[in-house]
Formats: sequence, C-alpha cells, structure tokens
Amino acid sequence: MEDIIYITGHKNPDTDSICSAISYADLKNRLGKTQAKAIRLGSVSKETQYALDYFNVKAPDLMESIKAQIADLNFGPKEVIRPEDSIKKAWDMIKDSESMTLSVIDEEGKLIGIASQSTITSSYMDIWDNATIKKSNTRIASIMDTLSAKPVYLIDDGAEMKGKIVVAAMLPDSSEPFIEEGDIVICGDRLDSQELIIKNKAALMVVSGNLPVSKEIIEKAKAANCSIINTPYDTFTASRLVPLSVPVGYVMTTEKLVSFKLEDTIDDVKEVMLETRFRSYPVLDSENKVVGNISRYHLIAPNKKKLILVDHNEKGQSVNGRDDAEILEIIDHHRVSDISTVNPIYFRCQPVGCTATIVTNMYFENGLEPTKEIAGLLCSAIISDTLLFKSPTSTAEDKSAVEKLSAIAGIDPVKYAKEMFKAGSSLTGKSADDIFNQDFKEFKLSDLKLGVSQISTMDVEGLNPVKPELIGLMQDMAKNEGFNLIILMLTDILEGGSELIVIGDSKYLAEKAFGVKIPGDSVYVPGIMSRKKQVIPPLTAASL
Repeated sequence: MEDIIYITGHKNPDTDSICSAISYADLKNRLGKTQAKAIRLGSVSKETQYALDYFNVKAPDLMESIKAQIADLNFGPKEVIRPEDSIKKAWDMIKDSESMTLSVIDEEGKLIGIASQSTITSSYMDIWDNATIKKSNTRIASIMDTLSAKPVYLIDDGAEMKGKIVVAAMLPDSSEPFIEEGDIVICGDRLDSQELIIKNKAALMVVSGNLPVSKEIIEKAKAANCSIINTPYDTFTASRLVPLSVPVGYVMTTEKLVSFKLEDTIDDVKEVMLETRFRSYPVLDSENKVVGNISRYHLIAPNKKKLILVDHNEKGQSVNGRDDAEILEIIDHHRVSDISTVNPIYFRCQPVGCTATIVTNMYFENGLEPTKEIAGLLCSAIISDTLLFKSPTSTAEDKSAVEKLSAIAGIDPVKYAKEMFKAGSSLTGKSADDIFNQDFKEFKLSDLKLGVSQISTMDVEGLNPVKPELIGLMQDMAKNEGFNLIILMLTDILEGGSELIVIGDSKYLAEKAFGVKIPGDSVYVPGIMSRKKQVIPPLTAASL
C-alpha cells in the first residue's frame, strides 16, 4: 500500500474546503516529508469550479468514504496459473503456497476460475479414466513437463492429444487390441512392443526408465508421425503421473467464484468471508485482473488510512468512516466540536475568516511562496469565505493574505471577486436539492440535531420560484432524518443580510437566538452574513 496522506474538507464542500485541501496537499508535498493527496466529499459548486478553471487546476478526486479497504492491506502476492498449465504444475505451486488456492487467469490476467487443493484431489479421485487425456485436450508439452521427459522425436509439443492412455505391459499380441490411432502408450524397451505402437498409429510413445530408443524405431516413428519421449520414471509411476498433465482448465471451478476488489471495504469482506469460509480469495483491480490473494489473517490488523482535516472538525461534517482512519492534523477556523483522536495530533485552529488564510501563513512560515495557481486558489477561498471582507468573520490577517496572494496570482481581488460571485450565484439548471446541499452543514447542540445551509448570491430574487421546493425538501429532511431545526440562509452579498428560512420543531431557538418573530417559515435579518460567527454561536447560547 502506498503511504498516502489524504487531505479533505467537509461534506458538501465550499470553495475554502476544496481550495485549502488542494493547497495544503501542495505544501505538504513541497516540504518533501510526505505524499499528500487532496480529496473531496461532494460535488464542486459553480463558484469553486470557476476558481479551478480560472487557475487551470483539476478538482480533487471524489472519495465518499475513508473506511479501510483491501487496497490498504498488506495482502498476499498473486498466485496464478494459466488454464492450459498442467494439474501437476498447479499441485506443485499449491504445495509451496500458503493459500492452498490458485487463481486461473486468461491472457489478459483476468480471473476465469479457481484451482484449489480440494478441487484437484476430488476431481482426481472422481473422474479419471484412460480417456481423460482425450476429453481434456491435453498437450504433449504438459505430458513432458509432468513426466520430466525429454524428446526423442517430437512432431509438435503444442499438439493436443486425442487418444486414450494405454500401458503396453503385455505381449504384443495381447496389447494390440487395446492400442488405437492417436493413443498415448507407455512402454519399456521391448522392440516388438515399440513396433506395434508405431504400427497401430499411436500419437505418442512414452518410453520409461530413460531407456534408449534405437535409430530404427525413431525412423519408423517419423514415417508414422508418432512422437517419442523418454521419462526417468518407471512404467507404473509414469502411468500414475500422466493424468496430472491434464490442463487446470479442465478441473478448475468456474461457478460462484468469490473474489474481492481493491476498493472493497474490510467490513464487507469480513461478512463475505464469514458466509463462505474459503482458505483464501483472489484480489482484483478495477479491470478484473488478479493482483493478489487475501485470507482471514490479513484482516487482523489493517493499515489505517492517514487523514488530515481542513476547514472542519465536526464528525457529522466529515468523511464517512473517519473513525477507521488515523487523523494526523486538523487545520480549521471553526469552533472546536466533538473531535477526539487516539494519538496526539497537530491541531491548528485560528479565529480568522478562512482556513486558506491559515494555509497561506503556513507557506510563508516554512519559507515557501505559493505558485501562481495555488495563490489564486487560496485567494479565491478567502474572498469566498469572507464575502470580500463584508463578513464579520473577516480579520486583518485575511486582508493581508489576499494582498500577498493576489499579487502572486496576478489578479485584481475586487474584479475577480465580482466574476467569481457572479458565476457562483447562477441558479441556472440547479434543482432545489442542488441549491440546498451545495453548502449544508450538520451540527450537534446539546441533544439537538441542527442543520444549516447557506446560499450566498447576488440575485436573491432569483430564488423565489424554487422556495416552495426548498421548504418542502427541508420539511422532509426534518421528518425523515431527525433534525430538530433546519435553517437555510439566503445571503444577499450586495445588501449584506440574510433571509432565514426556518423549519423544525425547535423554531423557537431561532427566534430566541436572533431576537425576531418568525410568522411563517422565513424572516429577513439584516447584517447576518456568517454562519460560523453570527448563526451557530447564538443558537448554541439559546439551546443552553
């Protein structure tokens, strides 16, 4: 497993969440001590996409869960065999293997069957007869390999045998009725028996004991198109081993195969293993190619993914499966909530308007200057989170950071902000669900479950047609997901205030927190622009 540190913002990511993750991953990689990768937990908003496109930066990969996967394990190496390989070869590999199971693969390396110790032994006991070679299309090369044989005269080692197995242990007259065209005949060094084998047009003569074959017999074999090989084994041993030259493809299991993908979670793998009880299982990549095998003991101590959180620390806002990961750091500018870790971590939480401001400071603290692209993303995040310093969360540090970053990025902050807000404010093609969830966060206040979504726009009136749908969506969420209170902030960037749409049984908390009466489902509150500073703190105080 690659030792990657994943850096992620919160669910329903905003511009700060994504841009800070990208930038902090860049900083980590430039410092050269880690291999960091930014990820995202949701769709990219139009505002964020504008910033990414403007500075020609690709959005982070989507990762909806950080739960431990097979890819995080030190699973076993791949133990594979081709369907045309002999059972003898498979048996030898299994004896040297810890898994007792081989994956049978095609020419592209994809799984087509399983060959295990049990399937080989059971098939050997149940179905072998002297016609098995014929039925299984066994090749001469496999017979030679199984018998450790050397060619005396060979027509084509890739030829498939079409006859049965015969042991010429009797007198020639007694053997003759049993030997037919195309057969494989095991014999010693009796010339009369060898001549009979050639006369009856056998396809292959197996001479046991490494006994010599005369030039006369070889010439007759050439004329009759009969191949001759010489094995060191005696006749009995050779006759016992020949069936093991049958291709693995003839006995492999092809139905109800149980395998796992690299992206399968450990929890899901455990459930399947409990139901199936095989010794080991193939591990496949995204193209169904075998990359290894996994057994129960591989699950005993899975490697945890390493994680850094930016722009959040609340569990409800974080990646699914966070408890299965090892949190190394948190870089945030929000209240400290329900975070807990097993080990001490680096936790940097500052009262500034944007996480990107903290990340910017960390660049310069380490003697590094952000690239033009990274500076542009950091600048975009600060402008977004502070609403170009109109938000009460804005600080002198935010303004100082934008001044430095905009110079590096080569932009005019005011002009750029207008274009970015304009792109982000567009509701064209957006459903009520898209609008509500583009910046929705969940909070725990004592025993209350609270959700707050914020839409910052330059066109508040453009939301009027979709308000009934938004209210219906919020009512369904409150009922079906157990929210005591859900608030949608429709923040007017130009006017500097927010219309609050309030749904839930605990609506009184909003009235108490903001000192207003909410006659219906909404109320306009001038001056409120920050969820972090002007909504959550008064709601927290009102819930006490």
